[in-house]
Amino acid sequence: MAKYSTGGSGGGDGGDACELCGADTDSLRTASIAGATLQVCADCAPHDDAKKKSKRRRGGNEDGGGGGNDERDRKQRAARNVAAVRDGQQADSSHWEREGTNYDDDPLPYLLSGYGDRMSEARQEAGLQLSELADELGVPEEQLMAVEQGRAARAGVGGSLIAEIESELDVELAE
Repeated sequence: MAKYSTGGSGGGDGGDACELCGADTDSLRTASIAGATLQVCADCAPHDDAKKKSKRRRGGNEDGGGGGNDERDRKQRAARNVAAVRDGQQADSSHWEREGTNYDDDPLPYLLSGYGDRMSEARQEAGLQLSELADELGVPEEQLMAVEQGRAARAGVGGSLIAEIESELDVELAE
């Protein structure tokens, strides 16, 4: 049996069970999958990490086809990612200002480490969805999402919203 066995044992017919899917078979192959060495059936053998790496080195794709478009596809994905980041930066820098809040008059307090996780846990303990909390506080859901994701400062969230969240959820987010 393999080093990282899932504990599956052979079936009643004398064959062994695939350690990935559990199928009974007489022919198992050794495969390295997500760092574990497993005995797998022919259906699960394509998941072998070593075979995937060798296909990439040869220029093929994981489906076994030719890799002539890999470079172009990679460049297109990179261009889309850059565009998404730029869109996000533009939205963060101007979106909140359009809401009419003057953040010079409503400065963000010093937030505790892990404030986003604290808020998320408190909201979930209160049994509220983000949209429900946004409705209760009368703020855009995006502002609450920014706090939960730990990007309150970049999103221009004001200190008064942090205080409202703390009060509503009975959680400490700022010093």
